[in-house]
Amino acid sequence: MNEEIKAILKKQHYAIVGNHSGVKLCHWMRQSLLYNRVCYKQTFYGIETHRCLQMTTAINHCTQTCLFCWRYQGFTEKEIKEPDDPEFILEKSIKAHRKLITGFKGDKRCDLKKWKEANEPKHVACSLTGEPTIYPRLDEFFEICHKRGMTTFLVTNGTNPDVLEKLDTLPTQLYVSVTAPNKEVYKKLCRPLISNGWERLQKTIELLPSLDTRTVIRHTLVNGWNMKEEHIREFAKIDEKASPMFIEPKGFVLVGYSRKRLTIDNMPFHSQVRDFATKLADFLGYYFVDERPDSRVVLLSKEKEVKKLNR
Repeated sequence: MNEEIKAILKKQHYAIVGNHSGVKLCHWMRQSLLYNRVCYKQTFYGIETHRCLQMTTAINHCTQTCLFCWRYQGFTEKEIKEPDDPEFILEKSIKAHRKLITGFKGDKRCDLKKWKEANEPKHVACSLTGEPTIYPRLDEFFEICHKRGMTTFLVTNGTNPDVLEKLDTLPTQLYVSVTAPNKEVYKKLCRPLISNGWERLQKTIELLPSLDTRTVIRHTLVNGWNMKEEHIREFAKIDEKASPMFIEPKGFVLVGYSRKRLTIDNMPFHSQVRDFATKLADFLGYYFVDERPDSRVVLLSKEKEVKKLNR
């Protein structure tokens, strides 16, 4: 990894793991330990916020430079030539996570029981930054996590369908980010670094119904870009083809590096996200099962009841 990029990431409180992975505490980890407020993933799916390890297997690798992305976008590579051992990545990621939460113990607001549990994460969110499917030993990584009794989430932009199709071990829950309703919007909003990104995403959409795991389509909603009435109909056609268990319409938030590319006017209110979700659910026949206004997100589901993943 470029030393300049490494220095930038470390300054932003990323823990660099090996040659291409990384760990960082999310906002909700702090909220859970100090204020007993939990992430929407706990509300929706039962994942305990304070026992979640947020990491990536490709900290400096991606196939897109999305306008709405709030992470650092100094991506210099689209492949990992010398992949680290998956067990090494998990061990070092847990070690880095423990180091990052050390200081919470001395805060009088910290729930010590939760802090002790946080040192033994039970869930791996492979979603921090970059495109994790670029790591060529991803199925081995998930297998090791599962053998330890850990649940796994993978968030992908869907541009590596061949990787998903060949995974021997799938994540417990697979998120595919579908932010553009059509190719024209995709090129301008997602700014792919590969020539056939939209076509690859469509292949992933077609593949999704055949994958034996919990599947989620996430629509990151950006005012002025993908929230018109015609966009809802276009998204509905994509979702119908993907047939996911869940759909998450989620409002873009103007934070981090996204502030260099978008404005406050691009950030939808939760009421707008809710309206979008309600119309999308009507098109598809999905249930509107939950929402978190503080995260500007709604959960749509094929079934009325959502099976929780807590252990």
